[in-house]
Amino acid sequence: MSLDKLAEKIAGSARSEAATIVGEAKAEAKKIKSEAQQEAASIVEQLEQSAEQEAGQLGTEMSAAARQHNQKRMLIAKREELDTSWQSVQSMVGSAALKGRVSVLKTLMALAKEQNSGKGVLRPVAIDRKVLEDLGRKFTMGDDIDGLGGFVIESDGGTVSMDYRFESRLEVAWDDNLAAIAETLFS
Repeated sequence: MSLDKLAEKIAGSARSEAATIVGEAKAEAKKIKSEAQQEAASIVEQLEQSAEQEAGQLGTEMSAAARQHNQKRMLIAKREELDTSWQSVQSMVGSAALKGRVSVLKTLMALAKEQNSGKGVLRPVAIDRKVLEDLGRKFTMGDDIDGLGGFVIESDGGTVSMDYRFESRLEVAWDDNLAAIAETLFS
């Protein structure tokens, strides 16, 4: 065999072996690529599911937070309305033009005389001093006190006092009727 033929045979065998190796490498690369695509598709699917779950949960949480925020705003608005109503009632009761003011003072004075036997120092709210001087003749008149109206009766030593001021009576009435007031305002 000649050297040229041997070289050609070796070259042909090398080409054949190289073609086989290249073919196997291409098949292996195709297999690796297919596996990678499958794994990537699986990862993408898992990420999509996870993102959908998180989005759903986030939506639920945001909805709950919005509901809570709205409830808080509603409670604040109701509180402000109640405060405004309370201030309006106080202003009306503290007005010198309050209709029936003298009648209320007469009723409170009768109660004070019954409970205190006409003993003690009568300390009027300044706006009602003139009327109370006429109604409370059995009591010793004392200095004025702050308030919307009415008076306080103090024992001789000043250790015990009975509160007949409008605001103390008004606070009790407000507290006792707060549920009905709220229902009237907000229904």
